[in-house]
Amino acid sequence: MEQLRQMLQKEKTLNSEGVSKSKSRIKALEIQLSHKERATKNYNFHRVLLWGKILALKEDYFIAQGRGVDEMKDKRNLYSFNCMDWFLLPTVTDSMIEEVSKAAKGRFIGDPSYVYEHVDADASEEEEIKVNEEKRLAVTVHQIDEEVSVVPHGAFIKNPHGQMQKNRSFDGLSHSEAGKLDNYLHFAEPKNLKMKSILEMGDLNPSIDFLDPLSDDIPKGSWSLQFECTSNVCVIRSLLWLGLTFFHVPMTPQHGYVYIGDGAKNLDLPFML
Repeated sequence: MEQLRQMLQKEKTLNSEGVSKSKSRIKALEIQLSHKERATKNYNFHRVLLWGKILALKEDYFIAQGRGVDEMKDKRNLYSFNCMDWFLLPTVTDSMIEEVSKAAKGRFIGDPSYVYEHVDADASEEEEIKVNEEKRLAVTVHQIDEEVSVVPHGAFIKNPHGQMQKNRSFDGLSHSEAGKLDNYLHFAEPKNLKMKSILEMGDLNPSIDFLDPLSDDIPKGSWSLQFECTSNVCVIRSLLWLGLTFFHVPMTPQHGYVYIGDGAKNLDLPFML
């Protein structure tokens, strides 16, 4: 949100000096800032980030993510069609994930009230499963976050209360570190870390080494890492969820990820490698 304020102030300064004539850009930044401030106040978010966009047949879903004190556990997702009116997505449960996996097929429609139906003939009694697209959207965003959200090593720390917070002393990875996949971590609850031996755990710093590295992912080759913009920016793309792109500017704290895609998982990936 501070970046938005700086951009807005810069545009106003340039406009007053006759350098910039973009009054529409100033207005757009003012609207975006006001909506972020409102969301932060209404939902007790510490900050609000653009998460991405789910492409649909009628209208695309813009997704924003609000974060609280604990950057990982205090996350809530919102969606919008116009980036002005935002609606909170429901909290994802195991039963919701199961219903969506059985009933929701094909492309997103672009209507949150659209109902997917499925008759489970394998059950002892025929069971009809109904789930609306809003729940499907919530599950899809949750799964993408769990499986392919990315942060650089050292960008987040765990405080004495066990809460994950931004590491304000993080100055970025070096160019050599930025070129190695094991210096990037999943921004989700660790799974492989728990399977490490006591000897391996002894080499880790519990305040920063508490997430799974991308290099441990199976199948191998599910990530594409390359330098762009004359080797000034490291870009990582997921081949499992096509549309997920992460960036990091080495030697700076700048990093982030965005998903722009149809919300379909690339289940053919193991056969493509």
